[in-house]
Amino acid sequence: MKVVVIGCTHAGTAAILNLKKVNPDVEITVFERNDNISFLSCGIALYVGGVVKDPQGLFYCSPEKLKELNVNTKMRHDVKNVDIKGKKVHVADMETGEEFDETFDKLIITSGSWPIIPPIEGINMDNILLCKNYDHSNEIIEKGKNAKKVVVVGAGYIGVELVEAFKDNGKEVVLVDAEERILSRYFDKEYTEIAEKTFRDRGIIIATGEKVVKFEGENGSVKKVITDKNEYDADMVIMCVGFAPSTSLFKGQLDMLPNGAIKVDEYMRTSDKDVMAAGDCCSVYSNALNTHIYIPLATNAVRMGTLAALNLSESKFRHPGTQGTSGIKIYENNMAATGITEETAKAEGIEVESVIAVDNYRPEFMPTYEEVMLKVVFDKNSRKILGAQLNSKIDLTQSINTLSVCIQNGMTVDDLAFVDFFFQPHYNKPWNFINLAGLNALK
Repeated sequence: MKVVVIGCTHAGTAAILNLKKVNPDVEITVFERNDNISFLSCGIALYVGGVVKDPQGLFYCSPEKLKELNVNTKMRHDVKNVDIKGKKVHVADMETGEEFDETFDKLIITSGSWPIIPPIEGINMDNILLCKNYDHSNEIIEKGKNAKKVVVVGAGYIGVELVEAFKDNGKEVVLVDAEERILSRYFDKEYTEIAEKTFRDRGIIIATGEKVVKFEGENGSVKKVITDKNEYDADMVIMCVGFAPSTSLFKGQLDMLPNGAIKVDEYMRTSDKDVMAAGDCCSVYSNALNTHIYIPLATNAVRMGTLAALNLSESKFRHPGTQGTSGIKIYENNMAATGITEETAKAEGIEVESVIAVDNYRPEFMPTYEEVMLKVVFDKNSRKILGAQLNSKIDLTQSINTLSVCIQNGMTVDDLAFVDFFFQPHYNKPWNFINLAGLNALK
């Protein structure tokens, strides 16, 4: 069997490694535009901020490792055209310019995503940068050496993490977002207020509810960011407004969501039986919303890539769906979320209620203890849990994984009240704060 893999970051790497485990004799050819694979872009802010000293630690696999597994590894190769029915791809060697065709029996699409670049006047200036891959991170670090004033556009996870890194490096920082709150896709107002105050207390300007309309500069470099409400001086701008699936090669050949994400079934199979897709290029099934949506996360990618490999020849292992579980550290705040927010639920027309539990995570007779705030969002009628959010000064973020399992298994908020959690004064109370949320919700 001849397998072609397009793209090799998280999903592609997982697919190849697992396919070689289950079928060592399979013939695999992978095409990747970059000269590296498996880069953990979630570590870019840590690299920029100097927490990660050696960027090689942000890679967990390499082209050399794939070659050792007898994978035909084609780095710096760009797939120009794909003929799915004809089972062939047309490829260009980015180093030599040579172009050629490669045939396949099975195709695994792990082409990933790319930062959205909005059509704003002046956006092509030299020091307006993207933040996605290893090359981007090095460019940000290099150009950031001479930058004193940095504007980050987009207040999702990457933008928020970069803001902290730049501030810790002594920069003047402005965070701009058209939404009224930062991190609004992940957290409700009770949590984003905490994060925003943490930034403002450190002198970071939070410019939410502002849309960038123009960049002004001199000699090809940006000097000013103009929004619909204000203007900000800038030596460097980082665009972090979101990601779009890189799937233009497959339009008209595979079923997709309106944004171009390839639709896959529970076995990672596309609308063509010989084509699998995984990672940021495709849709995932949301257990909270009961529909296919787009959630580009490394965790989703490695699971989906693994399943694409295991199900390539026959449908064996189902994807259980996702909750989009995520976490972030904002200075002293350890924040995590799973499922959907109360605001998202209402926007989707879902009738929900929510409950908040606030308590010290362990007994007050202990030498130290910290407050934790847990919010659980649930369906008003069925009372099934649809989402949860947590914040505390001490790291209790793993608890949100518990809530993720609860959503995946269709548990109700009432079930939480009497779930069996251990008690030990070093770690918690007889009533765990997750129990407390369930107790607070009991009618």
